[in-house]
Amino acid sequence: MDAEVYKGYSLWGHAIRQGDEYAASGTVTRNNKLVETSGVLGNFESEDEAQLAGLNWCRAWVDNHS
Repeated sequence: MDAEVYKGYSLWGHAIRQGDEYAASGTVTRNNKLVETSGVLGNFESEDEAQLAGLNWCRAWVDNHS
């Protein structure tokens, strides 16, 4: 799991191992409270790619809701 703070939100990029691939998802929190989750964003060859996809989704969500 990879995390960062962006515009006052905590963003989490997740990589869930599925066979030879990683499923990506993202979670947005603020003040330790859940704001939004993405569901599965797609499958990626590496854990880093999946985590980055999750963080990218989170940043886009924040940009569209702030």
